[in-house]
Amino acid sequence: MKIGIDSYCYHRYFGEIYPNQKDPGKRMNYADFLRRAVELKVDGVSLETCFFDSFDEVYLKSLKEIIDKGNLETVVAWGHPDGYEGGKKPEAFEDLKKHFKTCEILGTSVMRIVGSSLAFRHEDHKTQIGKLSKILKSPAAMAADHGVKLAMENHFDFNADEILEILDGVSSNSMGVTFDTANALRIGEKPEDFAEKLKGRIFATHTKDCAPLYGGDPADWSFFASVPVGKGIINFPSVLTILEKNGYKGLLAIEIDYLHPDYPAEDQAVAESVSYLKKLREGKL
Repeated sequence: MKIGIDSYCYHRYFGEIYPNQKDPGKRMNYADFLRRAVELKVDGVSLETCFFDSFDEVYLKSLKEIIDKGNLETVVAWGHPDGYEGGKKPEAFEDLKKHFKTCEILGTSVMRIVGSSLAFRHEDHKTQIGKLSKILKSPAAMAADHGVKLAMENHFDFNADEILEILDGVSSNSMGVTFDTANALRIGEKPEDFAEKLKGRIFATHTKDCAPLYGGDPADWSFFASVPVGKGIINFPSVLTILEKNGYKGLLAIEIDYLHPDYPAEDQAVAESVSYLKKLREGKL
């Protein structure tokens, strides 16, 4: 069990603040984030491309020094917020393919990508599946040439069966899934069932717990708000047992998107999540 942190946990500190969130009053950069990950003694990080200050080689190599010093495994996470927009934006490949170089410099073998998103979840899924199955073939082929695996997130858009249909359409060993535990729940799937259906095709995770907001709207994605892993309604011992049984070797990358108001700060929630997963790994829970 390798514990990681996705940089999106700190999105407010990188300057992305939702309309119903407060500005934390301070900012951080990727050097700050990586040093915090090292302090928390995790095994890896998932780095959202939207928060990089630059993709200049000198800058990326400066981050690689911190990564190497902390002995961190990395995932490069491309596509926030809408990626290929459910197949409407095939030209997104031009941006995606630039990040094979990012992966090379950072020593990354997995790139999370976004095929669709909650913005398109009410549009025809059959059309989206057909388009994505075709336009992801070229990225998958290029990924294979670069020794990188692409992992499309279940991004509050498709269920497990629909993602399987896309993967079967792409038909490449270099194309798999970033399994977001909470996003499965948010569209009405049991995370354990999702993990079982996608066995052998999960290359990365967003290890995210959630709890409902009292008085909230279940149609809103933030209704199931992020909480520290182990403090919500997802059965992580069961989910992680299924991942381990099916040979998953990647990061359990903690992610927080919309933090539940019961928790005042993302960093506290991240630290509690790391502690919980370490105890679970050590058999202390």
